[in-house]
Amino acid sequence: MKSARTALRLLVVGACLQAILSRAAQEPKPQPPDPAVAPIPTEITSAGPAEMVSTATETIFTFQDQVVVVGTNLKLTCDRLVVVAKRTGDPKATLGKQENFKSLIATGHVRLVQSEREALCDRAEVFPGEDKVILTGSPATVRSNDGRYAGSGPEMILERGQQRAVIKSPRFVLPPLRDLGPGKDKAKSTPPGAPAPSSPPDSSKMISVPITVPITPKPASPP
Repeated sequence: MKSARTALRLLVVGACLQAILSRAAQEPKPQPPDPAVAPIPTEITSAGPAEMVSTATETIFTFQDQVVVVGTNLKLTCDRLVVVAKRTGDPKATLGKQENFKSLIATGHVRLVQSEREALCDRAEVFPGEDKVILTGSPATVRSNDGRYAGSGPEMILERGQQRAVIKSPRFVLPPLRDLGPGKDKAKSTPPGAPAPSSPPDSSKMISVPITVPITPKPASPP
């Protein structure tokens, strides 16, 4: 009798474990977060000479001619670039400690590439501390790398690291819509390989063909 109870308990415990494992297998597993873009040092190069002017709190760098900026999720090219960096340390030192970029002002044939979009404009103001980019031009244009989407306007505000833009007086170019005119929903596309639908025949060129209709003999009346 005791062995029977023990066997029954084992069966109940086994059934419970199986139910728990089955439920755990059906529950969706949490997806790992998307890896963040690893920050990289900001590198600035130019074909022309660069000028540096320092104050007690800031250092201003000016680059000329074929300027290229490469940074975290950012590539910028322009004709002229003015960079303002926060400065700490001895205010009398020629080279103080550069903490962070306060702003980057690019002008002249500006091209800005971020993730899956690029922007073209006359002037770009980049504020790294606010993750914000302000574009102005005639007009400024933002488009996707595949060319399917484009927006333009006299001023744009882009949020860096996000697929979001605020455009004043915008003009957008988007993929084409299907024809939504009356009766267009009933039109069916011709399947591949099928002959194209023929146009209605011209009645003036039709040939008259006699039509024969079989007539069933009338049954004979009874005598």
